[in-house]
Amino acid sequence: MRRRRPPRPGHLQTLSPLRIATQILTLQLLHYLVATLLILFTALAAGKRFTLGLILDWRTLRGDTAVGWTLGLCWVLDAGAGVIFLLLFIARSKLVLDFALTVHFLHLVVTSLYTGRVPTNWLWWGLQGVSAGVMIAGGVWACRWRELRPIEFGGGGAGKTGRRGNGDGGAGGEYELVGRGGGGDGGDV
Repeated sequence: MRRRRPPRPGHLQTLSPLRIATQILTLQLLHYLVATLLILFTALAAGKRFTLGLILDWRTLRGDTAVGWTLGLCWVLDAGAGVIFLLLFIARSKLVLDFALTVHFLHLVVTSLYTGRVPTNWLWWGLQGVSAGVMIAGGVWACRWRELRPIEFGGGGAGKTGRRGNGDGGAGGEYELVGRGGGGDGGDV
């Protein structure tokens, strides 16, 4: 009887539909949680009454009021938090684009359902583009940074500095010479 090979890393087992749906739901909930906290804080600090419309109504995002610009800043800061969530929950740079755009598409759907129509405000669309760009660029950078870090195996080997040297910890770049011959004092190379 022929044995089956184990699936390679990154195979469909790690991309099961249930796992993807859970990750999308988690990212979306965290997206709205951070946005709610930021907008709640700024609304209370500005003395404005907090409503759900500040989060879900695209008409509140206007360029002619301080509230509109403050909401825009909150959404960009929320995108920065989204970078951290992408790093923690997705952790693969090639999946960042998909998840970041999915979060923004679902926000478009929720916003359209809340207001009863598709947003027509160019500032709202521009903000969504900037927010998606921040999440994608920052998420890809953060995930690649994590993916490309050297792997620590925890062995003794070369010591704490990761290099063999004279042991004084200096940055002089001096390395000890080890002889290759069978005899002598080991100092000659």
